[in-house]
Formats: sequence, C-alpha cells, structure tokens
Amino acid sequence: MNGGNDARADGQGRVYQASGDQHITEHHHHVPDWSGPDSVRRPAVGRTPVVLRDRVGEMDRLRAAVEPGVGNRVYVLHGLGGCGKTAVAYTLFHHATNRAGRLGLWVNASDSTSLRAGMLAVAADRGATDGELMGARSGLRPAADLVWHYLDSSDQPWLLVLDNADNPAILRDGGWLRTSPTGTVVVTTRQAAAHWWPGAELLQFGVLPRDEAALVLRDLAPHAGSIEDAAEVADRLGRLPLALTLAGGFLAHQVIDPWSLADYGRRLDGSTGLDPIEFIEQGAAAIGEDSRRLPSRTWQFSLDALTAQGLPEAGHLLRLLACWSSDPLPLSVLLGAELGPALPASHVESALRGLIDHSLTELVPGDVRGLRTHGVLLNSVARATPADQRESLSATAARLCLALLPEVPDRGPQDPRVSMLAPHVLALVRKAADWKVSRSTVEASAECALRLVTAVHRTGDFASALSLSNNVVDLLSTQLDEDNVLLIRLRHRIGRALFRLGRFEESEALYRSVLEVCIGTLGPDAPDTLTTYLKLASPLINLGRQQEGIHLIQRATEKRIQLFGSTHPLALLARSSLVETATKPTELAVGSTLIEDCRRELGESHTITLISELDLAFALQRAGQSADALPYALSAFGSNVRRFGPDFPITLNNQLTLSRILWDLGQHAEAIEHAEQLVGGRTRVLGSQHPWTLSSKEVLQEYQGAQSER
Repeated sequence: MNGGNDARADGQGRVYQASGDQHITEHHHHVPDWSGPDSVRRPAVGRTPVVLRDRVGEMDRLRAAVEPGVGNRVYVLHGLGGCGKTAVAYTLFHHATNRAGRLGLWVNASDSTSLRAGMLAVAADRGATDGELMGARSGLRPAADLVWHYLDSSDQPWLLVLDNADNPAILRDGGWLRTSPTGTVVVTTRQAAAHWWPGAELLQFGVLPRDEAALVLRDLAPHAGSIEDAAEVADRLGRLPLALTLAGGFLAHQVIDPWSLADYGRRLDGSTGLDPIEFIEQGAAAIGEDSRRLPSRTWQFSLDALTAQGLPEAGHLLRLLACWSSDPLPLSVLLGAELGPALPASHVESALRGLIDHSLTELVPGDVRGLRTHGVLLNSVARATPADQRESLSATAARLCLALLPEVPDRGPQDPRVSMLAPHVLALVRKAADWKVSRSTVEASAECALRLVTAVHRTGDFASALSLSNNVVDLLSTQLDEDNVLLIRLRHRIGRALFRLGRFEESEALYRSVLEVCIGTLGPDAPDTLTTYLKLASPLINLGRQQEGIHLIQRATEKRIQLFGSTHPLALLARSSLVETATKPTELAVGSTLIEDCRRELGESHTITLISELDLAFALQRAGQSADALPYALSAFGSNVRRFGPDFPITLNNQLTLSRILWDLGQHAEAIEHAEQLVGGRTRVLGSQHPWTLSSKEVLQEYQGAQSER
C-alpha cells in the first residue's frame, strides 16, 4: 500500500486494493460460540441404578428438602469415589421433577469451565437474555450474580444438582454456591472437609450393608446365582456400589459362556492369573461406564487435586496404607511414619488430613481410634505402585507394625491394638511376597507375624493363632528356606496351637518334622532345637508315652542350663516342666528350690513363677502329698484368676489340680464345686468334645459317684 490508501483491518475485516471502481459484496455467516451443555434439564450421568439400594435415611432427608415451600438449603453428599453419591442425586432429581413438582437443573461441577458453562445455561433456562449471557461470558458482568438473580426470580421451585464438585475451591472462588428461597441445592463431592461447606448439611456415604450389596448384584444379574452367592461376591468387592455395578454388568452381558456369581468370586483372588482390579474393570465396557470412574483411575483424580493443593505426600501415605488391609488400622501405627524426603514425619498429619478430606480414607470411632481405607482402592493403589518404591514401603510398614507388637507377649489379654493388627500383618506378608522385596524385608514381615501369632496364642485364642500361623507359613514358605529361624518358630506356633486344641497326633507329627530340620541345620543343642524337644514332649505325654516325653524334657533342661544358666527364664521354664513330671522324692525336692529361684529372679506374680507353682502342686498331688501341694495350688490359682480371669486356659488347668487336692484332703463339697466350674469353663473355651473337657467330665462323674456311694 502507498499514499493515501494505507489501511488496517481488525478482527474479521479485510482490506482490498484495486484500480478503478469496484463493487464488492461479502456475506458473513456467524456460528454462535457456545460450548455449554446440551441440557441442564436432564442429569448428565452414565448408567443409572436399576434400583437404589439402602440409603433409606438419606433419601427420606433429601425428599423432605424438595417438599413444597422448602428452600434456602444446601446438602453436600460426600464419600469415596464410586460409593453412589451421584446415584442418590439422580434418584432425588427424578423424584423432584416427577413427583414433587420441582424444576430439575443438573450441572457438572468437576472443573471451572464445565461449572461456568453449566451455570450460565441454568441462567439461560431461567430467562437470561442473550445480551446478559454475552456480558457474563465476556467478563463484563459477574456471571454468578447473573445466575443467582434468575434462580432467585424463578417462577418455579427448583432443585439444582452440582455433580462431581471434587474441587470446592472453584465453587468458592466464583461465588457459585449460594442459597435461595426458591430452591434447594445438592452437591456431590469426595471432599469431606466441613470448612468447604459452611451452612450446608453434610451427608456421608460409604459402602452398602451386606444384604443390600447382594441385591445390587441380583438386580443386574438375577440369574447368576443365589442371594448368598451374591453376598459372598459383594463381600469380596468390599460392597462398593461402583465395583458391584461393574461386576453385575459383566455377568449380565456375557453371551457365549455365562459365568455364575460363584465363578466370578473364584476369579477375584488373582489365582487364575487375572489381576483382580483389571478383572473388575472388564464390566465397564459392558455397561458403557466412563473411564474416569474405573477403580484404577478414580482415586488418582483425588491425588492429583491434593498435589495441586501442595500435598503430594498424600500419595506416598496412601501407597503406604496399601501395604496393609482394608480393616480398621490403629491410628497410632502411623506414629513415626516417614518415607524419607517423599514423606517426612512432620508431614504425615497433613497428608492424612488430605486423604480424609478427599474421602480416600476415613476415621473409625471406637475404643481404639482407627483408620479404614476401602479394599478396592488399596488394591488399585498397590497395583499402580512403582516397583522402585515397593521395598521402602514394605520395610516401613513392617517397622511401624513391629513398634506396636510386643517382642515377648505375656499371657492374658493383649493391647486391643494388637488384635486389630492381625489382618494388616497378614496383608503385609502377602504384599512382601507379591512384590518380591528383599530377604531382610520379608524377614521383617515374618517377625511381625511371629509376634502377632504369639500374642494371639497367649490370649487363649488357639484357633485364631492356628489359622494365622498356617496362613503366614504358607505365604513365607516360597520366600524363606525351611531352616530359617523365623519360619521354624512360626511352625512351632502351629504345633503349640494344635496341642492346645487337643489335636495331639498332628502336633507330634509337626514337631517331629521341625525337629528334623533343626537338628540337620541348627545342630542338636541349638536353642530352637531344645525348644522343639521341650514342646514335642507335651503331645507325647498326653498320648500316653510318658517316658519318651520325659527323656526329651530332661535333655532340653540340661542343655538350657548349660547354655543360659539355671536361673535364665528359659531354663526356669524347662526346670518347671521337669518338676511337673517328677515322681521320686528326690525329684520333687528340687521343686521348692525352683519356686524360690522364680520368686527371687522374676517376682511372685510373674507368669513363669505361677506356672512353676502349678507344676509343683500337680506333681506333689500325683505323688500323694496333697497337703504339701495345697499352698502352691491356692497361691497360683488366686493369682491366675486375678490376672487372667476364671476361664483362661491356665486358670482352668490350675482349677483341676486344686480340685483333686481338695478331694484328697476330704474337702469334697469344695472339690465338686471346682470340678463343676471346670467342666463349664472348658466347655465354653475348648468345646464339649475336647479331650481335656472330656477328662474334666470324668473327674466330676468320679466325684459324684463316690458321693452317691457314701
């Protein structure tokens, strides 16, 4: 261009240059720049529930909120992703529009763009003009004020649902969340922190009750199996509505070879080579589920939000929690939790608060404050944990458990936190095996298991101790050599539990196999070999092979004294077992020396002292010296009742010995009273068919028969 014809074009304008007269005609066709939702009158949800199960109390409360004349209310439905918050909101929306005479408005609040577009569409629905909307979209007038002006002016009462508001900051920053006398607002979110929702009523949503969860599966796949089959699968899925929907959808859409619920349940443990999370997610394609809502992805959105808020360590804490079980975890186990720079100890509290606020875990009330994280979530997180983090996570989880588990648990009731750790220790052992961590970390998890099993056994719960030790040994047998000391000691625990449960032959067989390993790898005089000798003697004596058992006790006692000295606790226990088998006066004479040593070294109320008093009383009674036995039996019995209660196994053993002594001394009525209490106690604790229960009944019948003859 030159001279006076210089020009400039703006926007869609053009500049033309020509010589001579020209006539130019242009036609401009403008397509409105509109990226809002196609509808706010219909819920933008994927699959809707066939029937909304459970949630009765919550639905009653929400239905009341859309009754005529009700307004100025905000309800926040919060909980873990996949727990059915949107399904509840959808059901309420359907009720409000079809039965309560309300106008229904549905907005996706997952991000600021969707929220803004959806809310402006609400304003358009309620009468906002094109000019007003253009001004709001261009920033020339406050968009939220415009929307709420038209909501307040609505000629119809309304229900507004703000779905997936997992980042409440976008609601607060724009002033989008308000109340109005003409309507009710319902928000669905994973964000549970009350400070985000001032003035709102918070309704928490979790997993479904067992019966209702089973019905969800039956709703979707009614021909796949019985209601009990459905309940078992529901338990395996943690009764999470999303997982139940995926499973039911998968079963309902199979064509060639439909599976039953039982078939499905068998494949959830991963034994067929299918990853459980991938297996569950196969149902997504069948029902057209949004990939955002798959179990393997739904939690990541919350962690991304936490990272954006400056809490990246929340992800590391969640991966640590994934080393454990979905059962309630004592909060105190997290004392001292740290993973180096990724999760310093000073940031554990804020990381945990972030997980709680985003509904990734929840606090559990009770005598012991606990933390519960859903199993499907934990499995998904564990599956996605990078390989280079698994070693440190497993080692840290084992270290934290060891800090709570007593190194040498005493007999009697344990710290309630110990029993709470049972499923977590088992999960940790399994994780160490699955993740193929180092030998030292596997051994740390095995040490956790050994302490736990010992503690459970010493509460008198022998059946649980047997189940736990069997499970742990099965898992560790592929990770540790059979001569590993921890594995040997866990197998000892199996033998002890079998013995206490009256399964003497099985106990003997197990101890013999352990003894063979001990002698071959540790040597005949190693401490664990001597323990095996001592414990093998118990089933042998109960099977009537006294001399064989006594010989083992004598060998173990002699060698323990040589190794540790005569007053070491292990030596005192062995000496007590030897006194229990004594029959000759010279053997019985050392009993009083044993009691003196125990009282001096350990104290009068120590468990080993009480065991020694009882063992000496038993031997003296059997040798016909009941008068000498009575003080020891009474002393031990009184202490055992005070410490452990009347139904503890050692107390019941003590009561049998005391009853026999009293009978020998002519105190027949008192002897019968103790025998009756003994039968009742052993029946409650051991069962009516346990050998020791049956022998107690024989003693009582013997007494009663003798009384009848008199």
